[in-house]
Amino acid sequence: MNQSGAVTPPPLLTALPIRALTVDDLPHCADLSEDRGWPREDHKWGLLLASGHGYGIEAPDGQGLAAVCVVTLYGPDQAEPELAAIGMVLVADRYARRGLGRHLMAYICDDVLKGIPLTLHATPYGRPLYEELGFDTTGRAEMLRGAFRPDAGAPTPGTVPVRPATAEDIQRILRLDGEVFGTDRTHLITRLPAFTDRLLVAEDAAGELIGYGAIWPNMETHVIGPLVARDTGTAQALVTALAAATDRPLRTDVDVRHEELLGWLKERGLGSIAFNAVMTRNIPGLPGDWTRRWAPITVAAG
Repeated sequence: MNQSGAVTPPPLLTALPIRALTVDDLPHCADLSEDRGWPREDHKWGLLLASGHGYGIEAPDGQGLAAVCVVTLYGPDQAEPELAAIGMVLVADRYARRGLGRHLMAYICDDVLKGIPLTLHATPYGRPLYEELGFDTTGRAEMLRGAFRPDAGAPTPGTVPVRPATAEDIQRILRLDGEVFGTDRTHLITRLPAFTDRLLVAEDAAGELIGYGAIWPNMETHVIGPLVARDTGTAQALVTALAAATDRPLRTDVDVRHEELLGWLKERGLGSIAFNAVMTRNIPGLPGDWTRRWAPITVAAG
């Protein structure tokens, strides 16, 4: 109420300022995930806020954050990124359907990241907004979850050998990752040894690195990702070895073009949960070699 006795209207949500987030905002980000029915995913939030750039809007009622998103920049020069991935776009339920998500995304896409090639994974619910903002669907990923059942009996002849990665492997992983993803991801990949529970590499008979994969904890599951491999057999060998390190259900997101791996995973106990559209803006599709790119670290980081 103002001095004249009239009731002061609440502030227009789309006029609220957007600020940069820090790792200190992690609890509020996790609260917002929980508010929207998602797992809290504190471990994943920690990685995204440390390796990327978070943006948020303070809730006008003083209860945490009203909206957030995270941007992960890729390329050798963070000041002039070659690609940016947008993820974890969330609006508190009590402020939903009032233009706040559009306000935040328009600011990120048209101001912060103007002219930069963009990518994101969209749920069916979020896809119409992103299409209005100029994104096109250029791919599709299937989310799987379940208790992994390994092959019975002895390993199949010709199975690709895998082993734990060592410090000496990091530079080799970075080179392979740069080829496969078509851009430099050093600031993210070098965090994998600390972020993941297990990081494995696969080599051919000549000792050439032909794949790598990791598994990391996410609430009651373990997530397999990233998963980079020369072929299906290499991907299967990495998944089998990673799955052997946990008794939790597995989760992963696989490019739908990898039909053989998807079928193999489903035969071994993982079931389909959802499909997400892989969308891009200012670029006709993701760079790199999709045939060797099987699963991301997390869809939030592209």
